[in-house]
Amino acid sequence: MKNFLSALSAALCVLWGCGGTPKSEPANLVLFNGHFFTADSTQPHATALAIRADSILFVGDDAGAKALAGAGTQVLDLQGAFAMPGFIEGHGHFIGLGNSLLHLNLLHTSSWAEITGLVAEKARKAKPGEWIEGRGWHQEKWTESPGRSVNGYPYHDALSAVSPDNPVVLGHASGHALIANAKAIELAGISRETADPIGGRIVRDVSGNLTGVFEENAMALIEKPFADWKNLRSEAEKQADFDKAVELAAADCLRKGITSFQDAGSSFWEIEQYRRLAENKRLPLRLWVMIGQPTAAEYPQLARFPQIGLGGGYLTVRAVKAYFDGALGSYGAWLLEPYADKPGHFGQNTTPLDSLVSLAQQCRKYGLQYCVHGIGDRANREILNIFSPQLAAGQPSLRWRIEHAQHLDPADIPRFARLGVIASMQAIHCTSDAPFVVKRLGEARARAGAYAWRSLLDSGAQLTNGTDTPVEDADPLPCLYAACTRKRSDTGLEFFTEQKMTREEALYSYTLWNAWAAFEDAEKGSLRPGKRADVVVLSKDLLHCPEPEILQAQVLKTIVGGQIRYSRP
Repeated sequence: MKNFLSALSAALCVLWGCGGTPKSEPANLVLFNGHFFTADSTQPHATALAIRADSILFVGDDAGAKALAGAGTQVLDLQGAFAMPGFIEGHGHFIGLGNSLLHLNLLHTSSWAEITGLVAEKARKAKPGEWIEGRGWHQEKWTESPGRSVNGYPYHDALSAVSPDNPVVLGHASGHALIANAKAIELAGISRETADPIGGRIVRDVSGNLTGVFEENAMALIEKPFADWKNLRSEAEKQADFDKAVELAAADCLRKGITSFQDAGSSFWEIEQYRRLAENKRLPLRLWVMIGQPTAAEYPQLARFPQIGLGGGYLTVRAVKAYFDGALGSYGAWLLEPYADKPGHFGQNTTPLDSLVSLAQQCRKYGLQYCVHGIGDRANREILNIFSPQLAAGQPSLRWRIEHAQHLDPADIPRFARLGVIASMQAIHCTSDAPFVVKRLGEARARAGAYAWRSLLDSGAQLTNGTDTPVEDADPLPCLYAACTRKRSDTGLEFFTEQKMTREEALYSYTLWNAWAAFEDAEKGSLRPGKRADVVVLSKDLLHCPEPEILQAQVLKTIVGGQIRYSRP
């Protein structure tokens, strides 16, 4: 019966196509002899797929797909390889990724000495007055002590010594702290007497000496002179630098099988650049962009949105991103109880509550999704409280999101499903942060509410997945491994494995669930006739292979809109 239905389906596709209209042209691309995970519950598995233009024409068996080929069709034998919907990065920073590849990328550094060595090399080549920029360091992940430190943070002395004349700003991996050298601090006009801004901290030692580290809103003190220097460039120079960063980010994503990227906060200027590139067919993967926390003066600009499917489906801007607290690693996550390893400290509330309420009202007014950064349990509770009156019973789902939702009080977990709030999470943060989470929260809080995927799923909540790149590497495979094992790949450390996802849930969390969270599930996220032809082909069966082999998988091909954008050499 199954063979009969497959044959009938193929015959109908030949006669009519799978979109319900008479067939006018053959498929452009046919993939056969594969093992497809479709993320489509009506047809979970297949061996072949046919594509016409940028859409899926057929999903099924080899005979049915080959029947749609013509003289000019490219026909690829997958030789048993695993294929699935293209990975959707559910929360990352696209231009941040590009800039991290363009400047000093410190994500994989293992010591403060290594970092200052890289800065010294850069300083030797720098022009007078040129700022040296980098990102990705994390004091909790170093394998050797930095020497003198405050809360694990190094002092700026070594950084200042290797670059006395060029200002240096190095962003923390979390994006919620930075360290600057003496020259940058001087240009910012900061001294021992400079007061901490609201929602931020200038990190000092017990004697009041500046360490060079700035947390949360205090980062703006250093970022202002840095931005002033960057603004000396002409508009053409700014666009050229932006385009180069986009090129690098896109190439990195495509190598890793990412066909769509949900960008967690871009400025209006950056959005205009994405629009320019999309309309000129210069975006090789699909971007879904959140407008980065607009000020009250910028609210009128929200009237220009949402903008959906620009450039033939390569750019959508339909959401607003806001920040509410910081990161756990930099003691910025806003907690209900004090940090276990920093008594009396509860973290940072970085945006006033009334500002978040006002922005929620603007999102309702203009029909935009609201996506709020919340990491600590206090932050998540307050965001749910803000969302609650806006998401009244009887209203259609607005698919509002809490970005990260990392640390929750168990009493708040059922509220996500009740309110229809999406927990936009990043599985890789769990294993990446595992060495210090218990230290920050204590075992009881960590076990009950840290990265509580199983509890959220069992309560009926909607989840997403991603890497928060450049906070982490954009590669989806370590993230998937973390989701279904909650083990570190280097040390084997397990982090409360009762909260792990199933293998199938992990794959859904990087495909259809991410598409749903962006109102794009009708066009992407699963392999079904009529949807976007976005596919990734891999060397390992991610659904069934032994867990360690997930990390060994290689991306063989990345297909976006029916075009092969990457092939492994």
